[in-house]
Amino acid sequence: IKELETLYTSIKGRFPELGKELDHLIRTDDANVVLLYSRRCLEIIVTDLCESELKRPRKTEPLKGIIDKLHHEEKIPSHIITSMQNLNSLSTYGAHPKEFDPEQVKPVLNNLTTIIKWYLKYKDAQATVKPEVEETKEATKAPDDSTEHIQKSKKRLILLLSGLALIVVIVVVALFVFDIIGGGQGAKELEKSIAVLPFLDDSQEKENTAFINGIMDEVLINLQTIKDLRVPGRTSVEQYRNITKSIPEIAKELNVNYIVEGSGQKYGNTFRLRIQLIEAAKDRHLWGEVYEQKIEKVEDIFRIQSQIAEKIANELKAIITPEEKQLIEKTTTLSLTALDFYQRGKEEYWKYWMDNDNREALTRAEDLYHKALEYDNTFAQAYTGLAWVYWDKHYWETYFSEDFLDSVLILTNIALSYDDQLSEAYTLKGHYYSISDKTEQAIKEYDKAIEFNPNDWMPYYFKAYFSVFDDLIRVLDNAHKAAFLHRGPQLPQILSIIYWAYRNAGFFEKSKYYADKILELNGDSAGYYVFLADLECVLSNYEKEIEFLLKAYAIDSNDINTPLSLGRCYMDLGQHEESLEYYKKYIERVEARGAIALWNMQRIGYAYRINGYKKEADYYFNKQIEYSKNEIQLGRFRSEQFFTYYDLAGVYAFMGEKDKAYENLRIFNQKKIMHNWMVWLIKADPLFDSIRDEEEFQQIVRDVEAKYQAEHERVRKWLEEKDLSG
Repeated sequence: IKELETLYTSIKGRFPELGKELDHLIRTDDANVVLLYSRRCLEIIVTDLCESELKRPRKTEPLKGIIDKLHHEEKIPSHIITSMQNLNSLSTYGAHPKEFDPEQVKPVLNNLTTIIKWYLKYKDAQATVKPEVEETKEATKAPDDSTEHIQKSKKRLILLLSGLALIVVIVVVALFVFDIIGGGQGAKELEKSIAVLPFLDDSQEKENTAFINGIMDEVLINLQTIKDLRVPGRTSVEQYRNITKSIPEIAKELNVNYIVEGSGQKYGNTFRLRIQLIEAAKDRHLWGEVYEQKIEKVEDIFRIQSQIAEKIANELKAIITPEEKQLIEKTTTLSLTALDFYQRGKEEYWKYWMDNDNREALTRAEDLYHKALEYDNTFAQAYTGLAWVYWDKHYWETYFSEDFLDSVLILTNIALSYDDQLSEAYTLKGHYYSISDKTEQAIKEYDKAIEFNPNDWMPYYFKAYFSVFDDLIRVLDNAHKAAFLHRGPQLPQILSIIYWAYRNAGFFEKSKYYADKILELNGDSAGYYVFLADLECVLSNYEKEIEFLLKAYAIDSNDINTPLSLGRCYMDLGQHEESLEYYKKYIERVEARGAIALWNMQRIGYAYRINGYKKEADYYFNKQIEYSKNEIQLGRFRSEQFFTYYDLAGVYAFMGEKDKAYENLRIFNQKKIMHNWMVWLIKADPLFDSIRDEEEFQQIVRDVEAKYQAEHERVRKWLEEKDLSG
């Protein structure tokens, strides 16, 4: 620390970003914080090296990827690379308190000191510029008289202009030679972004489609494993199956520079594949190969899949680390029959996902995954497949049980016991911990998923989704990353998270921008009107809100949330009969879906009571109390976010049980971060009318508003730092 203090003093004012992180580091006594700020120092240095040595912005690329590339291209001394790798590896423990030995802090600080000392010498060497020859000569000349000086100046001007003209000619020729003006790649290297389109199945027997799709899927996943590539997932490319569009059109929509096309057929125990790599903008063939293989053992299939991925990566000059090569060449099962059942099961699960929750397909997927495990009970991916099926089938029916989704955790743990590098298992495990409101554990699992598949949008999306009621910077950071990686039908869903985050932070113009983008993508005018209504709601413009909601309802009367919003909006305007009418429609839709209206029973109870239906009102009030208490007892997500206490407080306040109302409001007020909608809700909620003017309630309102303002300011600063404030 003392040595770092000396370094901090020497760089103060010269490198403000690095100095800021070092300042935090040398002031703390917390080992976790030391690790965190050591990592931030490394982030700043490596990001600068990426720009200055690799000549490209770092964007969201992990530290390890940049360090590996600097090493591969021999830009940095080997001993500094070693220090960077050691620091990067150990400093990750700073995010997970008590999961490291404090002795590990010493090597982190030693490596950081070594890196910074080298970095300062590196920057000094960069700053050393040789004096211009012309300037040096001019400095040694004796002064001329004015006439001579003017004549010489004219000569120098003529020579200078002639030289510039010559330079322009040379540059233009060079541009054409290197095919830059002519439209070629030239000196500017294209980003290594690539989409694997669905393979065509040329087999006579259509039951082989799952086999061909399985190969396509594995080639795609193998390419996604490579950090030096950006590869959209299957949800992004599946939309182009059986769609006639040009390669440049598809590439533009997917935001990629290269396309992989493939077709295949299986006949007996032999399969044949034709694969080609295309530079999308020019629709130019770069590489192609035909593979024909007799299947004598399952390794024959995995070998071809890995060969295709590695060939494509090599054509794009992508770096494949030893760890990535090991993942790509991994054999996941030794049973051909198990692989066949798994591929067919995965195809059925895709039908469920893409075909509006096709429950029959979900059941078929479950049966096929079980069959796969009958032939290979160590097949990790089949366990993960079953875990996803269980989640989709049993979420609501087990919501209030003690073992809610525990089978998902058991199945993913079994999968990881057989393959501890299975990205999809870590994603699902993170999902489980998120639902259980174990946020830090969830993030740890999502980060593991990203480590083994850096191109998967889902871990980023879930990190954003499950932080939407809490840390808005985490939401925005991860949702933007998910949107960058995904170009499929879920993109509007990802952008909706960004919309809600900006809305919750009070940046309404940005919210409106994303509402417009979502409309462009999905053409859902009903959903667009809902977004516009929502923005009017938080501004308490209820008449305008109803106008937009009624437009949405006229377009899509089957939507579950629009009648709920109309019920609440009419309640706010004091139009109680209309309010009850729409709340009834909402309940009908919830019950038809087999879901539970966890946080709206008290509002429906209020609507019944204000319309004179005491018995019905008591039923819904008691339901809300039951649901809230069960959520608290079982530690469900909403209770850990304190919202169940708000719901209970509203019921008790309306029922005249003031002590219980304040007891729950005080717990709710322990929530550290509040959003814009909570300010609006607590100020407008009619359930609190009986205590609204009391000092304690008003103080809680002021606390909620102050916490929201603090989060708004935090997001504003983050936007400025990221240059997103415009």
